Amino acid sequence: MPITRAVLAMAEQHGDQPAIVATDGQLTYAQLIDNSRPMFTVVDALHRAQPTPPMTAPATRGVPITAVSLASAFHTARIIAGLAGFRAVSATIDPEWPLEHRTAVILATGIGVVISDSADLAVALAAREWTGTIITLTDFMQHEADAAPTIDPAVRVDEEPFLLLFSSGTTNNPKAFLKTRGQYRANFAVSSAHLEPGPGTATLAPGPVSYSLTLYALIESLASGGSAHLADAFDPVELGRRIHDEKITRVVAVPAVVQALIDAARRATHRFTTLELVVTGGANLPAILRTGLENVLPNVRLISYYGAAEIGFIGDSRNGDGTRIGIYESIGVSIRDKDGNEVPDGELGTLWIRAAACSDVYLPGTTDATLKGPDGWVTVHDHGRLVDGVLVLAGRAGDIAVTGGHKVTLPEVERAFEGMPHLGAVCAIALPHGRLGSVVGLVIEGAVPGKGELLNRAREKLAPQFVPRRWYRVERLPRTVGGKIRRTAAAELVARGEAERL
Repeated sequence: MPITRAVLAMAEQHGDQPAIVATDGQLTYAQLIDNSRPMFTVVDALHRAQPTPPMTAPATRGVPITAVSLASAFHTARIIAGLAGFRAVSATIDPEWPLEHRTAVILATGIGVVISDSADLAVALAAREWTGTIITLTDFMQHEADAAPTIDPAVRVDEEPFLLLFSSGTTNNPKAFLKTRGQYRANFAVSSAHLEPGPGTATLAPGPVSYSLTLYALIESLASGGSAHLADAFDPVELGRRIHDEKITRVVAVPAVVQALIDAARRATHRFTTLELVVTGGANLPAILRTGLENVLPNVRLISYYGAAEIGFIGDSRNGDGTRIGIYESIGVSIRDKDGNEVPDGELGTLWIRAAACSDVYLPGTTDATLKGPDGWVTVHDHGRLVDGVLVLAGRAGDIAVTGGHKVTLPEVERAFEGMPHLGAVCAIALPHGRLGSVVGLVIEGAVPGKGELLNRAREKLAPQFVPRRWYRVERLPRTVGGKIRRTAAAELVARGEAERL
């Protein structure tokens, strides 16, 4: 992608401009280039020292994979950005993933070097006779200090693999796939045309760099000559202070962060005078959040984009709840039935995409799912409708329930409860039913209003077949690292009897 070309140009012309800013460190563009040389020297030496290196997936074309599994957003970002100018494939593995899953993806994908402070991971990999190298951050930094670099970063060719990424894991364990540099360049061309990164833009992305939304915010900031401001974890108390002190003009985050921003702005509006734009992704944006932001910060614009890490950016919404998506002009969209035939305008079906940024395959060993069809179109099995050229989202395959012959979109059920007083997060699920096939259930997190109030709300907002038949409460809904509720896991809680029936 254009990150190396942009970073080299910025280092020469505006070397003192911040490139990466975090609570535990920061680098200017000039420092980022200087930092990258010994870093790659160390990584290259670690790979070369292995007598029998792990066998990487064929899609890597023999380029070794280096993974970062650290809690520090700063060190994760500087390593990913630093290796971008060299022959290297990088990956971020969330240290909060279950140990078995971290171990499994390393073994399945052929990752050769892991930078991690997890002693448990080192033990687990050794027990599985992994032939790669795991190194702590402290030891890695000592090697960097002692290194004598001989290679400079350079712009790489489009065909070369660049990043090993993982799906969000909303419906199951994350699936691994590769992005080439050309695919990321195509993705940046789309995002830079619509989501407004730019030279000098200070973007705050308060979330784990292992989450694709945060990782891409880092990449697009550097590719556009901006500054990426990162955080190890989202801290609502720090949000307003950092926006004020670091003169943040743009925030990129999941929708849940918008509520914290609204709350912080109500307490101290003066801290948000530099903020111009909020970009959300990763989940639908509830309309109540858009309204809340408009009320407290009327001069701040909000764009809710839709995309998938495997595919890239598809379109965005600039009003409402983010389910009606204006499709970007370079993106092909097709709605198809289960047999692969296009459905009439307005009919529900599976969303297929054609775009230059699309990945080709999921890596074997992490899933047997197919990503790209023989005609070159790609699907992550989202559902939706095309209505007058606008994409109306309905959710993933697991987000559709068939009850009594009616197709019910479960996210639509959830949206009916947005803004209901004294109600926490909710998750609609499909429950098996002998006569109707399935019925809709609603799982509520935390405090619950009276069941009568819930029923009245549902009957007021929803068609009869959409009204939940069963109601449950849990202390905490299962979520991905990015904060999205895992519908399948919520349904499993109910099936195991671990949710309170109302």
